[in-house]
Amino acid sequence: MSAAKEASTDRLSVPARAERTPLVHVRTPTYRRPEALRRCLESIRAQVWRNWVCDVFDDDMQGSARSVVAELDDSRIRYTRNPGQKFASRNIDQCFSRQNPHDADYFCIIEDDNAMLPEYMAQGIEDCRRHKVEIVLRNQFVELESASERARLLDCGVLDERYREGVMSPQTLRMALLVFHGVSNSGLFWSRRARSDLEVGYACNVTFAEHLRTFSIREPIFIGLEPKAVWADNGAGSTRNNGLKKSEIRRELDLKRNIVELQGVVWHDATVAQRAGFLSNSAFHFSAEARAEGLAKAHLAANAGGTLSSRRAAELYARGALIRLAGRLEAELPGFIRERRLLEPAPAQGYCASNAGPDCATSA
Repeated sequence: MSAAKEASTDRLSVPARAERTPLVHVRTPTYRRPEALRRCLESIRAQVWRNWVCDVFDDDMQGSARSVVAELDDSRIRYTRNPGQKFASRNIDQCFSRQNPHDADYFCIIEDDNAMLPEYMAQGIEDCRRHKVEIVLRNQFVELESASERARLLDCGVLDERYREGVMSPQTLRMALLVFHGVSNSGLFWSRRARSDLEVGYACNVTFAEHLRTFSIREPIFIGLEPKAVWADNGAGSTRNNGLKKSEIRRELDLKRNIVELQGVVWHDATVAQRAGFLSNSAFHFSAEARAEGLAKAHLAANAGGTLSSRRAAELYARGALIRLAGRLEAELPGFIRERRLLEPAPAQGYCASNAGPDCATSA
């Protein structure tokens, strides 16, 4: 027998490695909300996808979440008390770390006041496989007055008036920042093969961190509009701003100042075609007025396409001027932008609705 035939025989005789069931790693940041955390963890335990592990990161130095995890007595749920208080921004951000201590295949984050519907994980895996993407943004129902007797779900999702379902290029996703924050932390589901670095890496306003996370995505993402999770609109009860030593007015001015700075970068980096088509891009569900208002307030276009009245455009321009004058930029932002700008996005694949045919246009 020839050497080539022997080698061929050897290769055929080696049994193929059995494909393992993908493991989902859930990261749950929490702070002094034991009842909400219990509901959150129970929603994880109710998943139809059974192969998962959950790390709970407790930011309460008294360890109030430990007893909740202990009472559930589920070996898949692991408790960790942060060595020092991180506050919401950094506690959430660590949940987007690239570290993979469990050798997991997929990842997601669910904050302690939110919840998953039973199909959340299974749907995320299916979305990645069916649409050949490594990151998914899934819609979430909105819950009002969470953790109270008046708690109720709205029959709409947080993404309903923002996106249309389908695969979106990273360049197009960034354009969403001209109107709102882009992605929602608890709506993201990603695989170990994702090339995007979703961890921001510095302490900032939690809402602005979602802007920065959107800016960091450098590969196609699938937007799924059927809600598979619940997002709690806690309003005044939110702990997201704990640790930010600023008054509410100062916090809002600084947040908006950093947002308009990032919006300027997005607009600058956009192609001529992307700018020209922004008001009518079918990937978004925003009204043309909302898009034009974002451009006017960020001083990117005084009145794009004459969409706004002269008075409204002037009001927004003045508001943007106040933000630029009174708001302060975060010291870390320029370096963050330089770093993430160096990561060239994957080739644009444009936007194709999930029900589009094979001839769907690929321009962004």
